[in-house]
Amino acid sequence: MVFRVERRFVEGVGFQFDRDIVVHAGAVAVLPIRDDGCIGFLRQYRASFDRILWEIPAGTRDVDGEEPLATAQRELAEEMGLVAEQWEFVCEYMNSAGWTSQTTVLYIAREFTFSPREPDGPEESTAEIVWMTPNDARALLFGPEVLESSTCLALLWHLGTISSG
Repeated sequence: MVFRVERRFVEGVGFQFDRDIVVHAGAVAVLPIRDDGCIGFLRQYRASFDRILWEIPAGTRDVDGEEPLATAQRELAEEMGLVAEQWEFVCEYMNSAGWTSQTTVLYIAREFTFSPREPDGPEESTAEIVWMTPNDARALLFGPEVLESSTCLALLWHLGTISSG
C-alpha cells in the first residue's frame, strides 16, 4: 500500500478539531548530473495530470527497511539505467504539510556506469530520457511549464550552487 488515510483528533487548550491525514511511507528523488554538467530528466505521462511531464527520477520508499539512499539507487537504475558512483544528500522536505505526512529525500548523483533499465509500470516503461545543459534546465525551470516539486527544488538548489560557487 502506497498510503492510507487516517483521521486524527487534535485537542489543545481551548480548541479541538479533526483532520484527515494521508499517511505515506516517503519518497526519494535524484538529480543525475553527468561529467559534462548535463542534467538527466524523464519525460513521462502522468495520469494524475493527464499529460506528459518533465521530472527527475523519483520513487516511493515502498520496500520495508530500505534506507533512502538504497531506494534512490534502485530508482535511478530502474528509471534511467544508471548506477552512480558518487551520491550527495541535499535535503529532506515535507511534500505538503497540511494534508500528508510524506517527506522526500533529495540526492545528487554523479559518475555513472550504465545498466539495463528496469522500468516499473506503464508510465516508466514509456518514459523518455533527456539530458539538458544547465542553461536549458534553467530555461525549463523558469519557463511556462509547471514542474513537479522535486524537480523544482533540485534545479533551484543545483543551478544556484553552480552559478554562485
